[in-house]
Amino acid sequence: MQVILKENVANLGYKDDIVTVKDGYGRNFLIPQGKAVIASEPAKKVLAENMKQRAHKLAKIKEDALALAAKLEKVSLVIRTKTSSTGTIFGSVTNIQIADELIKQSCEIDRKLIYIKDPVKEIGTYSAQIKLHREVSVDIPFEVVSEPF
Repeated sequence: MQVILKENVANLGYKDDIVTVKDGYGRNFLIPQGKAVIASEPAKKVLAENMKQRAHKLAKIKEDALALAAKLEKVSLVIRTKTSSTGTIFGSVTNIQIADELIKQSCEIDRKLIYIKDPVKEIGTYSAQIKLHREVSVDIPFEVVSEPF
């Protein structure tokens, strides 16, 4: 079944993408949740017309994302957390902590846009990916250090 996404869906696609999904996923989750509509011919024509009208607005959004990416490339984060004597973190470092550190450096990023590949459970240097736009993403290095008790 083909559907047109009405919003960004993680691991599936971005708003206004036409994607193929299994019938049950489309009919039981995406459509009732308002995340997608069935990709019929009239719906595709409406989507094409809307995309044509929004082309210049989308170019501006991408331009803003590129500017923010350039600003974020210069950022280096240090996350302080409590650790055991062996250097293991109590819990793990999440995208919420990275978003909080970015706010402290005057870069407000939604935590849902921050992806950490592997769980961070020890002190060291890691990298997180921030997806600002469907075509713009930036890797942010961050260092996890031990906080004194």
